[in-house]
Amino acid sequence: MKILITGAAGFIGFHLSKKLLDVSYEVIGIDNLNDYYDPNLKQSRLEILGKYNNFNFHRVDLKKS
Repeated sequence: MKILITGAAGFIGFHLSKKLLDVSYEVIGIDNLNDYYDPNLKQSRLEILGKYNNFNFHRVDLKKS
């Protein structure tokens, strides 16, 4: 099953994505990677999620789509 998570690099999105990945769901994560808080922290979270084969990330700003 594929699950789309918006804000995948944020606090809630990251932890939800990781939990779902740990139980073998396929996760499609999107985030605009804004600077609401430290972009380096967001990048670190994406690096962790990127280690999962069942994670696919797209940088998307829904406000501009």
